[in-house]
Amino acid sequence: MKEIVFSGYGGQGVLTSGLVISQIAVHKGLNATWMPSYGSAMRGGTANCTVKYGEGTIYNPSQEEPNIILAMNNPSFQMFIKLAAPGAIVIVDKDMVTCDTEVRDDVKVIEVPSLALAKEINHKQGANIVMAGAILKASGDFTEEEGIKGMNDMFRKKGKEKYEEINTKAFKLGFNYI
Repeated sequence: MKEIVFSGYGGQGVLTSGLVISQIAVHKGLNATWMPSYGSAMRGGTANCTVKYGEGTIYNPSQEEPNIILAMNNPSFQMFIKLAAPGAIVIVDKDMVTCDTEVRDDVKVIEVPSLALAKEINHKQGANIVMAGAILKASGDFTEEEGIKGMNDMFRKKGKEKYEEINTKAFKLGFNYI
């Protein structure tokens, strides 16, 4: 069973990133849960979600001891680094997070310049999709093709197929950055 926490400010797309990963897991035939949590201010307030997936039954969808953490801002990094399971992977947005706090010896921190990568392809709102690709690669549980198919299937069901090409590019950038 994998547990991933996606965290950042409201408006950064962390809830969408979590939904993308949960839907990729379901698309592959795994069980998955997605549990969002956000502050009273949607944009600029705090937002996070917990995704769990695996072959077995998921008895508790809430945060326990995440294997992977996405931190899109400093407050999120400082809050969730404490909850990481030993051996966890912590992926931070290099453009927004300064890892000036003491990092635990038992976790691996990966810095991804998601904003810069998204801007390279003129997809300024695509930093969260870049990070979804990075998370999927870091998980080691899915191929790039499985990720793209699952993500695009989810967006098609939401009537957002017009973003398929640009989201695919953003996802590939994150996947191949790791």
